[in-house]
Amino acid sequence: MLQKKAKFGLGQVVKHKMFPIRGVVVDIDPKYSNTEEWWQAIPKEIRPIKDQPFYHLLAENSESHYVAYVSEQNLVKDTSGEPVDHPEVDYYFGPMRNGKYDLDVKPN
Repeated sequence: MLQKKAKFGLGQVVKHKMFPIRGVVVDIDPKYSNTEEWWQAIPKEIRPIKDQPFYHLLAENSESHYVAYVSEQNLVKDTSGEPVDHPEVDYYFGPMRNGKYDLDVKPN
C-alpha cells in the first residue's frame, strides 16, 4: 500500500472542514493507528479512510481545549493568523510565525 506524504507539518495551525475545531499539529501518524472501537464510533457516512495521515492536534473550539485525532481529508490550513489558545502550546512550541509555531527545543 502506497502511503502519501503528510500535507501538514508539526507546528502548523489547521482547522476541521466540517466542525468548528482548530488546532496545532503535535504529531502525525502515516496512517490510522487508533483503536477499532474509536473508528467504529465515527458515523459511517463521515468515517474517513484509514490509509492516509492522521494528525494529533492541540485543539480548541468555542467551549474547550483538548487533544484531537483527525484525518488529513478533514483538515485545511488555518489562514486566520490567530494563535491556538490551548494550555499546552507553550510546552511543545516556541513563538508563532506566519501561521506556524516554531518547534521549541528546550534544554534538559
